[in-house]
Amino acid sequence: MNKFQRTIENDIEKYLNSSSDHKIFFIWGPRRSGKTTLLKELATRLSLPVFNFDVLSDRKLFINTRETLGELASNYKVILIDEIQSYPEGTVAIKILHDEYKVKVIATGSSELRQKSKDFDTLAGRFTEHYCLPLSIYEIMDNTKFLTHEKYNFLEKMQSDLQIFGSYPEVYVNKNLSVPEKIDLLQTTLDTYVLKDIIDIYNLKNAKLAQDILIKIALQIGSEVSISKIANDLKATTSTVSDYIEIFIKNYVLIPLPSFKTNLRRAVSLNRKLFFYDLGIRNILVRDFRKLELRPDRGGVFENFIVSEIEKLKRNRKIHQTLYFYREYGGLEVDLVLENYKKQYKTLEIKTNEKTKSKDVFPIIHEFKVINSKNYFDAVKDVVK
Repeated sequence: MNKFQRTIENDIEKYLNSSSDHKIFFIWGPRRSGKTTLLKELATRLSLPVFNFDVLSDRKLFINTRETLGELASNYKVILIDEIQSYPEGTVAIKILHDEYKVKVIATGSSELRQKSKDFDTLAGRFTEHYCLPLSIYEIMDNTKFLTHEKYNFLEKMQSDLQIFGSYPEVYVNKNLSVPEKIDLLQTTLDTYVLKDIIDIYNLKNAKLAQDILIKIALQIGSEVSISKIANDLKATTSTVSDYIEIFIKNYVLIPLPSFKTNLRRAVSLNRKLFFYDLGIRNILVRDFRKLELRPDRGGVFENFIVSEIEKLKRNRKIHQTLYFYREYGGLEVDLVLENYKKQYKTLEIKTNEKTKSKDVFPIIHEFKVINSKNYFDAVKDVVK
Protein backbone atom coordinates (compact mmCIF):
# COMPACT_ATOMS: atom_id res chain seq x y z
CA MET A 1 0.00 0.00 0.00
CA ASN A 2 1.39 3.38 -1.02
CA LYS A 3 2.22 6.06 1.54
CA PHE A 4 -0.41 8.80 1.63
CA GLN A 5 0.44 12.24 2.95
CA ARG A 6 -2.36 13.21 5.33
CA THR A 7 -3.58 16.76 5.99
CA ILE A 8 -2.89 16.40 9.70
CA GLU A 9 0.83 15.83 9.10
CA ASN A 10 1.35 19.55 8.51
CA ASP A 11 -0.18 20.30 11.91
CA ILE A 12 2.03 17.68 13.55
CA GLU A 13 5.17 19.20 12.03
CA LYS A 14 4.25 22.70 13.22
CA TYR A 15 3.65 21.31 16.70
CA LEU A 16 6.95 19.44 16.86
CA ASN A 17 8.92 22.40 15.54
CA SER A 18 7.36 24.92 17.94
CA SER A 19 9.44 25.82 20.99
CA SER A 20 6.45 27.34 22.79
CA ASP A 21 3.59 24.94 22.05
CA HIS A 22 3.45 22.17 24.64
CA LYS A 23 -0.28 21.55 24.55
CA ILE A 24 -1.39 17.95 24.36
CA PHE A 25 -2.02 17.09 20.71
CA PHE A 26 -5.09 14.84 20.47
CA ILE A 27 -5.88 13.06 17.20
CA TRP A 28 -9.45 11.73 17.04
CA GLY A 29 -10.96 9.42 14.46
CA PRO A 30 -12.34 5.93 13.87
CA ARG A 31 -10.13 2.88 13.97
CA ARG A 32 -8.46 1.96 10.66
CA SER A 33 -8.46 5.57 9.52
CA GLY A 34 -4.65 5.85 9.67
CA LYS A 35 -3.94 7.14 13.19
CA THR A 36 -1.68 4.26 14.21
CA THR A 37 0.17 4.47 10.90
CA LEU A 38 0.87 8.16 11.56
CA LEU A 39 2.28 7.37 15.01
CA LYS A 40 4.44 4.52 13.74
CA GLU A 41 5.93 6.71 11.02
CA LEU A 42 6.63 9.43 13.60
CA ALA A 43 8.17 6.88 15.94
CA THR A 44 10.51 5.62 13.25
CA ARG A 45 11.54 9.12 12.19
CA LEU A 46 12.10 10.39 15.74
CA SER A 47 13.46 7.10 17.17
CA LEU A 48 10.68 6.98 19.76
CA PRO A 49 8.43 4.21 21.09
CA VAL A 50 4.65 4.23 20.71
CA PHE A 51 2.86 3.54 23.99
CA ASN A 52 -0.32 1.60 23.25
CA PHE A 53 -2.97 1.89 25.96
CA ASP A 54 -4.57 -1.32 24.74
CA VAL A 55 -1.48 -2.98 26.28
CA LEU A 56 -1.41 -3.35 30.08
CA SER A 57 2.37 -3.05 30.38
CA ASP A 58 2.29 0.30 28.55
CA ARG A 59 -0.46 1.58 30.83
CA LYS A 60 1.65 0.81 33.90
CA LEU A 61 4.28 3.26 32.68
CA PHE A 62 1.78 6.08 33.21
CA ILE A 63 1.02 5.52 36.90
CA ASN A 64 0.72 8.84 38.74
CA THR A 65 3.95 8.84 40.71
CA ARG A 66 6.74 11.38 40.42
CA GLU A 67 9.27 8.61 40.00
CA THR A 68 7.41 7.04 37.06
CA LEU A 69 6.47 10.27 35.31
CA GLY A 70 9.85 11.88 36.00
CA GLU A 71 11.55 8.94 34.32
CA LEU A 72 9.28 9.24 31.28
CA ALA A 73 9.95 12.97 31.02
CA SER A 74 13.72 12.54 31.30
CA ASN A 75 13.75 9.88 28.58
CA TYR A 76 11.35 11.46 26.09
CA LYS A 77 10.63 15.08 25.22
CA VAL A 78 7.91 13.82 22.89
CA ILE A 79 5.58 11.03 24.00
CA LEU A 80 3.43 9.11 21.50
CA ILE A 81 0.30 7.33 22.79
CA ASP A 82 -2.06 5.16 20.76
CA GLU A 83 -5.63 4.21 21.76
CA ILE A 84 -5.72 6.64 24.68
CA GLN A 85 -9.42 5.94 25.28
CA SER A 86 -8.54 2.45 26.52
CA TYR A 87 -7.00 3.89 29.72
CA PRO A 88 -8.99 6.96 30.81
CA GLU A 89 -7.11 6.98 34.12
CA GLY A 90 -4.02 8.05 32.16
CA THR A 91 -5.57 11.51 31.80
CA VAL A 92 -4.07 12.63 35.13
CA ALA A 93 -0.58 11.43 34.18
CA ILE A 94 -0.76 13.29 30.87
CA LYS A 95 -1.88 16.43 32.69
CA ILE A 96 1.16 16.24 35.01
CA LEU A 97 3.51 15.61 32.07
CA HIS A 98 2.12 18.76 30.46
CA ASP A 99 2.01 20.97 33.57
CA GLU A 100 5.24 20.07 35.34
CA TYR A 101 7.54 18.56 32.75
CA LYS A 102 6.52 20.47 29.57
CA VAL A 103 6.61 17.26 27.57
CA LYS A 104 4.93 17.23 24.15
CA VAL A 105 2.29 14.51 23.97
CA ILE A 106 0.68 13.27 20.75
CA ALA A 107 -2.20 10.92 21.57
CA THR A 108 -4.68 9.17 19.29
CA GLY A 109 -8.06 7.76 20.14
CA SER A 110 -11.81 8.22 20.07
CA SER A 111 -13.45 11.27 21.53
CA GLU A 112 -15.49 9.22 23.97
CA LEU A 113 -12.59 9.87 26.36
CA ARG A 114 -14.69 12.88 27.42
CA GLN A 115 -17.46 10.59 28.57
CA LYS A 116 -15.19 7.90 30.01
CA SER A 117 -12.87 10.05 32.12
CA LYS A 118 -14.13 12.32 34.89
CA ASP A 119 -10.67 13.92 34.81
CA PHE A 120 -10.91 15.02 31.16
CA ASP A 121 -12.31 18.40 32.12
CA THR A 122 -9.12 19.11 34.09
CA LEU A 123 -7.30 19.23 30.74
CA ALA A 124 -9.24 22.36 29.71
CA GLY A 125 -6.89 24.79 27.99
CA ARG A 126 -4.14 22.20 27.84
CA PHE A 127 -4.88 20.48 24.53
CA THR A 128 -5.71 20.96 20.87
CA GLU A 129 -7.92 18.61 18.85
CA HIS A 130 -7.17 17.28 15.39
CA TYR A 131 -8.71 14.61 13.18
CA CYS A 132 -7.61 11.64 11.14
CA LEU A 133 -10.71 10.45 9.30
CA PRO A 134 -11.21 8.29 6.20
CA LEU A 135 -9.39 9.84 3.24
CA SER A 136 -10.85 13.06 1.85
CA ILE A 137 -11.05 13.84 -1.86
CA TYR A 138 -8.42 16.55 -1.36
CA GLU A 139 -5.99 14.21 0.37
CA ILE A 140 -6.46 11.76 -2.49
CA MET A 141 -5.90 14.47 -5.09
CA ASP A 142 -2.77 15.74 -3.32
CA ASN A 143 -1.31 12.24 -3.44
CA THR A 144 -2.14 11.46 -7.07
CA LYS A 145 -0.13 12.27 -10.16
CA PHE A 146 -1.80 12.61 -13.53
CA LEU A 147 -1.61 14.72 -16.65
CA THR A 148 -3.86 17.77 -16.98
CA HIS A 149 -6.05 16.18 -19.63
CA GLU A 150 -6.61 13.18 -17.33
CA LYS A 151 -8.14 15.23 -14.48
CA TYR A 152 -11.77 14.95 -15.60
CA ASN A 153 -11.66 11.15 -15.89
CA PHE A 154 -9.82 10.91 -12.57
CA LEU A 155 -12.48 12.96 -10.75
CA GLU A 156 -15.23 10.89 -12.33
CA LYS A 157 -13.62 7.62 -11.26
CA MET A 158 -12.72 8.87 -7.78
CA GLN A 159 -16.23 9.92 -6.90
CA SER A 160 -17.62 6.64 -8.19
CA ASP A 161 -15.10 4.55 -6.25
CA LEU A 162 -15.68 6.48 -3.02
CA GLN A 163 -19.46 6.19 -3.29
CA ILE A 164 -19.22 2.43 -3.73
CA PHE A 165 -16.25 1.29 -1.62
CA GLY A 166 -15.60 4.29 0.62
CA SER A 167 -12.31 5.88 1.58
CA TYR A 168 -10.76 3.88 4.39
CA PRO A 169 -7.02 3.93 3.54
CA GLU A 170 -6.68 0.14 3.39
CA VAL A 171 -9.54 -0.11 0.93
CA TYR A 172 -8.80 2.87 -1.31
CA VAL A 173 -5.01 2.99 -1.46
CA ASN A 174 -4.39 -0.69 -2.14
CA LYS A 175 -5.06 -0.84 -5.89
CA ASN A 176 -4.28 -4.57 -6.02
CA LEU A 177 -7.43 -5.52 -4.14
CA SER A 178 -10.15 -7.23 -6.16
CA VAL A 179 -13.80 -6.29 -5.64
CA PRO A 180 -14.46 -9.39 -3.44
CA GLU A 181 -11.35 -8.55 -1.37
CA LYS A 182 -12.57 -4.98 -0.87
CA ILE A 183 -15.97 -6.25 0.26
CA ASP A 184 -14.34 -8.75 2.65
CA LEU A 185 -12.15 -5.98 4.09
CA LEU A 186 -15.16 -3.72 4.60
CA GLN A 187 -17.03 -6.56 6.31
CA THR A 188 -14.08 -7.11 8.64
CA THR A 189 -13.89 -3.38 9.37
CA LEU A 190 -17.60 -3.31 10.20
CA ASP A 191 -17.57 -6.45 12.35
CA THR A 192 -14.29 -5.92 14.17
CA TYR A 193 -13.74 -2.20 14.44
CA VAL A 194 -17.09 -0.45 13.96
CA LEU A 195 -19.30 -2.88 15.88
CA LYS A 196 -17.21 -5.08 18.19
CA ASP A 197 -14.81 -2.34 19.22
CA ILE A 198 -17.55 0.14 20.08
CA ILE A 199 -19.65 -2.53 21.80
CA ASP A 200 -16.64 -3.52 23.96
CA ILE A 201 -15.72 0.10 24.82
CA TYR A 202 -19.24 0.97 25.96
CA ASN A 203 -20.19 -2.46 27.32
CA LEU A 204 -23.24 -2.49 25.08
CA LYS A 205 -25.51 -5.43 25.75
CA ASN A 206 -26.96 -6.10 22.31
CA ALA A 207 -24.61 -6.38 19.35
CA LYS A 208 -27.41 -7.39 16.99
CA LEU A 209 -29.45 -4.33 17.93
CA ALA A 210 -26.46 -2.07 17.25
CA GLN A 211 -26.07 -3.50 13.75
CA ASP A 212 -29.83 -3.45 13.07
CA ILE A 213 -29.98 0.25 14.01
CA LEU A 214 -27.18 1.03 11.56
CA ILE A 215 -28.93 -0.98 8.84
CA LYS A 216 -32.18 0.95 9.39
CA ILE A 217 -30.28 4.25 9.11
CA ALA A 218 -28.39 3.03 6.03
CA LEU A 219 -31.67 2.21 4.30
CA GLN A 220 -32.98 5.74 4.98
CA ILE A 221 -29.99 7.55 3.56
CA GLY A 222 -30.82 11.12 2.62
CA SER A 223 -34.11 11.01 4.55
CA GLU A 224 -35.07 12.11 8.03
CA VAL A 225 -34.59 9.40 10.65
CA SER A 226 -37.33 8.77 13.19
CA ILE A 227 -35.89 7.25 16.36
CA SER A 228 -39.35 6.21 17.55
CA LYS A 229 -40.04 4.34 14.29
CA ILE A 230 -36.68 2.52 14.45
CA ALA A 231 -37.36 1.63 18.07
CA ASN A 232 -40.83 0.35 17.21
CA ASP A 233 -39.58 -1.68 14.24
CA LEU A 234 -36.79 -3.27 16.30
CA LYS A 235 -38.89 -3.68 19.48
CA ALA A 236 -36.49 -1.53 21.49
CA THR A 237 -36.97 1.56 23.64
CA THR A 238 -36.46 4.98 22.10
CA SER A 239 -33.87 5.82 24.78
CA THR A 240 -31.80 2.74 23.87
CA VAL A 241 -31.91 3.50 20.16
CA SER A 242 -31.03 7.14 20.85
CA ASP A 243 -28.10 6.12 23.06
CA TYR A 244 -26.72 3.76 20.41
CA ILE A 245 -27.00 6.44 17.72
CA GLU A 246 -25.15 8.98 19.88
CA ILE A 247 -22.36 6.47 20.43
CA PHE A 248 -22.02 5.97 16.67
CA ILE A 249 -21.86 9.74 16.24
CA LYS A 250 -19.19 10.15 18.93
CA ASN A 251 -17.10 7.42 17.31
CA TYR A 252 -17.13 8.87 13.77
CA VAL A 253 -19.47 6.34 12.20
CA LEU A 254 -22.43 8.70 11.71
CA ILE A 255 -22.69 12.41 10.88
CA PRO A 256 -25.80 14.09 12.35
CA LEU A 257 -27.62 16.74 10.34
CA PRO A 258 -30.20 18.57 12.48
CA SER A 259 -33.05 20.64 11.11
CA PHE A 260 -32.51 24.39 10.85
CA LYS A 261 -35.24 26.31 12.66
CA THR A 262 -36.29 29.89 11.93
CA ASN A 263 -39.32 31.96 12.83
CA LEU A 264 -39.25 33.70 9.46
CA ARG A 265 -41.08 30.79 7.87
CA ARG A 266 -42.81 27.70 9.06
CA ALA A 267 -39.84 25.36 9.09
CA VAL A 268 -40.63 22.01 10.63
CA SER A 269 -38.85 18.83 11.56
CA LEU A 270 -38.51 16.91 14.78
CA ASN A 271 -36.00 14.51 13.27
CA ARG A 272 -32.41 14.59 12.08
CA LYS A 273 -30.83 13.20 8.98
CA LEU A 274 -27.95 10.81 9.61
CA PHE A 275 -25.13 10.20 7.15
CA PHE A 276 -22.09 7.92 7.21
CA TYR A 277 -18.50 9.12 7.37
CA ASP A 278 -17.66 6.25 5.01
CA LEU A 279 -19.95 4.95 2.29
CA GLY A 280 -18.13 1.63 2.13
CA ILE A 281 -19.41 0.91 5.64
CA ARG A 282 -22.88 2.05 4.63
CA ASN A 283 -22.91 -0.16 1.54
CA ILE A 284 -21.71 -3.26 3.42
CA LEU A 285 -24.67 -2.77 5.77
CA VAL A 286 -27.16 -2.85 2.87
CA ARG A 287 -25.10 -5.37 0.86
CA ASP A 288 -25.15 -3.32 -2.34
CA PHE A 289 -22.01 -2.66 -4.41
CA ARG A 290 -23.58 -2.24 -7.81
CA LYS A 291 -22.56 0.54 -10.18
CA LEU A 292 -24.19 3.82 -9.27
CA GLU A 293 -26.34 4.07 -12.39
CA LEU A 294 -28.03 0.78 -11.43
CA ARG A 295 -28.95 1.85 -7.91
CA PRO A 296 -32.30 3.28 -6.76
CA ASP A 297 -30.53 4.96 -3.82
CA ARG A 298 -28.11 6.84 -6.05
CA GLY A 299 -29.40 10.28 -5.02
CA GLY A 300 -29.08 9.55 -1.31
CA VAL A 301 -25.61 8.05 -1.78
CA PHE A 302 -24.39 11.16 -3.61
CA GLU A 303 -25.89 13.41 -0.92
CA ASN A 304 -24.04 11.37 1.73
CA PHE A 305 -20.84 11.66 -0.31
CA ILE A 306 -21.03 15.46 -0.40
CA VAL A 307 -22.01 15.82 3.28
CA SER A 308 -19.18 13.54 4.40
CA GLU A 309 -16.60 15.37 2.27
CA ILE A 310 -17.73 18.72 3.67
CA GLU A 311 -17.57 17.35 7.22
CA LYS A 312 -14.06 15.92 6.68
CA LEU A 313 -12.80 19.13 5.10
CA LYS A 314 -14.32 21.18 7.92
CA ARG A 315 -12.61 19.08 10.60
CA ASN A 316 -9.29 18.69 8.78
CA ARG A 317 -8.95 22.43 8.26
CA LYS A 318 -10.55 23.50 11.57
CA ILE A 319 -13.27 25.52 9.88
CA HIS A 320 -16.02 26.58 12.26
CA GLN A 321 -19.26 25.86 10.46
CA THR A 322 -22.40 24.05 11.59
CA LEU A 323 -24.34 21.88 9.15
CA TYR A 324 -28.15 21.66 8.94
CA PHE A 325 -30.90 20.75 6.52
CA TYR A 326 -34.02 22.89 6.09
CA ARG A 327 -37.61 21.83 5.35
CA GLU A 328 -40.86 23.75 5.34
CA TYR A 329 -44.40 22.56 6.09
CA GLY A 330 -45.18 22.67 2.41
CA GLY A 331 -42.46 20.10 1.72
CA LEU A 332 -39.91 22.44 0.11
CA GLU A 333 -36.43 21.56 1.30
CA VAL A 334 -32.80 22.70 1.24
CA ASP A 335 -30.36 19.79 1.32
CA LEU A 336 -27.62 21.52 3.28
CA VAL A 337 -27.29 24.77 5.22
CA LEU A 338 -23.85 25.92 6.42
CA GLU A 339 -23.79 28.44 9.25
CA ASN A 340 -20.58 30.12 10.46
CA TYR A 341 -19.93 31.79 13.80
CA LYS A 342 -20.98 35.18 12.34
CA LYS A 343 -24.42 33.73 11.47
CA GLN A 344 -23.64 33.92 7.76
CA TYR A 345 -25.27 31.23 5.64
CA LYS A 346 -24.57 29.18 2.56
CA THR A 347 -27.15 26.77 1.19
CA LEU A 348 -26.55 23.81 -1.10
CA GLU A 349 -28.73 21.80 -3.37
CA ILE A 350 -27.09 18.42 -3.98
CA LYS A 351 -28.01 16.86 -7.33
CA THR A 352 -26.51 13.92 -9.20
CA ASN A 353 -27.63 15.43 -12.51
CA GLU A 354 -26.35 18.91 -13.37
CA LYS A 355 -29.41 19.52 -15.55
CA THR A 356 -31.89 19.15 -12.68
CA LYS A 357 -33.47 22.49 -11.79
CA SER A 358 -33.29 23.69 -8.18
CA LYS A 359 -35.46 26.12 -6.23
CA ASP A 360 -33.89 28.34 -3.59
CA VAL A 361 -36.34 28.54 -0.64
CA PHE A 362 -34.12 29.42 2.33
CA PRO A 363 -35.66 32.54 3.95
CA ILE A 364 -32.53 34.21 5.38
CA ILE A 365 -29.93 36.17 3.36
CA HIS A 366 -27.47 33.59 2.09
CA GLU A 367 -25.25 32.37 -0.72
CA PHE A 368 -26.83 29.62 -2.82
CA LYS A 369 -24.98 26.93 -4.77
CA VAL A 370 -25.85 23.72 -6.59
CA ILE A 371 -23.39 20.83 -6.23
CA ASN A 372 -23.56 18.01 -8.75
CA SER A 373 -21.45 15.10 -9.90
CA LYS A 374 -19.62 17.31 -12.42
CA ASN A 375 -18.62 20.28 -10.24
CA TYR A 376 -18.33 18.57 -6.82
CA PHE A 377 -14.56 18.82 -6.37
CA ASP A 378 -14.25 22.60 -6.72
CA ALA A 379 -17.71 23.30 -5.28
CA VAL A 380 -17.10 21.56 -1.93
CA LYS A 381 -13.82 23.41 -1.45
CA ASP A 382 -15.49 26.69 -2.38
CA VAL A 383 -18.32 26.45 0.15
CA VAL A 384 -16.17 25.34 3.09
CA LYS A 385 -14.24 28.51 3.83
